[in-house]
Amino acid sequence: MGVKLRKRVWVTALVVVLGMLLVWLDPRSAQERDIDEQARAQEPGHVLENAEITLFGESGAIQQSLVTPRLVHTPQTAMTDVVSPRATLFDSEQREWLATADTGTLNTDTQALTLRGSARLLAPEEGWQLDTQQLNYDGVTRHAWSTTPVLLQQPPQRMEASRMDVWLDDSQVRLTNNVRGVHPPATRTP
Repeated sequence: MGVKLRKRVWVTALVVVLGMLLVWLDPRSAQERDIDEQARAQEPGHVLENAEITLFGESGAIQQSLVTPRLVHTPQTAMTDVVSPRATLFDSEQREWLATADTGTLNTDTQALTLRGSARLLAPEEGWQLDTQQLNYDGVTRHAWSTTPVLLQQPPQRMEASRMDVWLDDSQVRLTNNVRGVHPPATRTP
């Protein structure tokens, strides 16, 4: 019986060793993996439908608000991507300026807003509108600009340019590069 017992011990030991080897080689087993921080920084933290964001300045006054049917916020980068945004921008006198576009990105830390695709900025009190393909806005300095062709309209006047800057606090617009426009003469009423 000594040989049979040694054979059983040998076979049992072989099965145990093979089992341990399989557990060690199993790709499904829990293994420590390094977290890819760059990939994690691109993971959305919030996805909201029919959302409204309001950003306040240091004094507590509203700087800008944004309404969108879909919002995706990534907290690690403080970036918020929006679809069909309607933004209300406030100048230092709390006058409202309206901005719309097909898509947009808002940095909630710096209050930088970028609107892309059929971007429009309206100055309701002044009665003009500006159309471009990309509109950038710095909510802290309240400066909007575009480096894509722009069309500025205040009917019946219209002007086109390659670049534009708007300072909301001063109600000042500057068009640069290849500026051309139509300014019909004023008509007199009898």
